[in-house]
Amino acid sequence: MSINQIQDEIIEEFDLLENWVDRYELIIDYGKSLPKMSEADMNERNLIDGCQSKVWFTAELDKSDPNNPIVIYHGYSDATLVKGIVALLIHVLSGHSPKEIVDADLYFIDKIQLQEHLSPTRNNGIVAMLKQMRLFALTYLSILK
Repeated sequence: MSINQIQDEIIEEFDLLENWVDRYELIIDYGKSLPKMSEADMNERNLIDGCQSKVWFTAELDKSDPNNPIVIYHGYSDATLVKGIVALLIHVLSGHSPKEIVDADLYFIDKIQLQEHLSPTRNNGIVAMLKQMRLFALTYLSILK
């Protein structure tokens, strides 16, 4: 499934919910599906700067299909809602090629009006998370060239 197809599914899922209480619950439910990171990966090096809560991200390049290497993201947060946002971002971007990730237009955030319903510090956190995810993809893209 393409990044855009996943984004469209998320938009449809959010459109079915009439209010933001239900939408926050959906985000929290996404977070419940996020596996806990190993304590070894929850370190300063993997901590995202610019987030109000603690958020950690790692990435690995999966080359099991030499014709289509993909980036696999792992992330976690100590805050329930933010953990859901981490899970959403991973759901959209993980499992795609570095080029697809770098070139992706992440329109679902605007379409579900997420930024309008979060505090400015939480919005800054989303920007910081996406920046780190793209940085991982750019690094892998340069390795593959």
